[in-house]
Amino acid sequence: MIVIVDFGMGNLRSIQHKLEKAGVESRISSEVNVIKEAHKIILPGVGHFATGMKNLIQFKLIDILNEKILQEKVPILGICLGMQLFTQHSEEGRQSGLGWIKAKAIKFEYDQNNNLRVPHVGWNKIALKKDSTLFNRVNVEHRFYFTHSYYVSCESMDDVIATTTYGIEFVSVIQKDNIFGTQFHPEKSHLNGFEIIKNFIRI
Repeated sequence: MIVIVDFGMGNLRSIQHKLEKAGVESRISSEVNVIKEAHKIILPGVGHFATGMKNLIQFKLIDILNEKILQEKVPILGICLGMQLFTQHSEEGRQSGLGWIKAKAIKFEYDQNNNLRVPHVGWNKIALKKDSTLFNRVNVEHRFYFTHSYYVSCESMDDVIATTTYGIEFVSVIQKDNIFGTQFHPEKSHLNGFEIIKNFIRI
């Protein structure tokens, strides 16, 4: 069973719809006992980094997530804010992140003359830096849907699967062992995004 973690900040139903379309059992839950039984976990998220971490703490989910991911090595997919929460900290508030990836989340800052808006919203290509099972049978020449004001900066390129350029080159896909993250929304990225979700299911 795949558990979609409900910590009050995600586009949960659209993700579950894609899992249903792929024929996979899933549950949306914030209950520790449900997450404990998960064979895979998805951590979605839309909104403020510090609020997201405070919600995970308030719902008493930190310990069970550390147990499942760091000890049991259950695969997890973080989407958008969910991926940013894997890092050590963010410029968006003073709350520490989960710390699973040596990285931080940084706000886009652009000169008014370059016509790049923040948040970054729209369709962009990715550039693969290394192979990943997430991208089996995925046409990376196609675009993926982004909506975010902060981006992840990793200490080690070993954790970087793909980057995207929006004024600057930023990390758009990460992987460290059983930990996967996409800054874009695969559930909103048409057939190629759906293929990424199916690849995560197959892991």
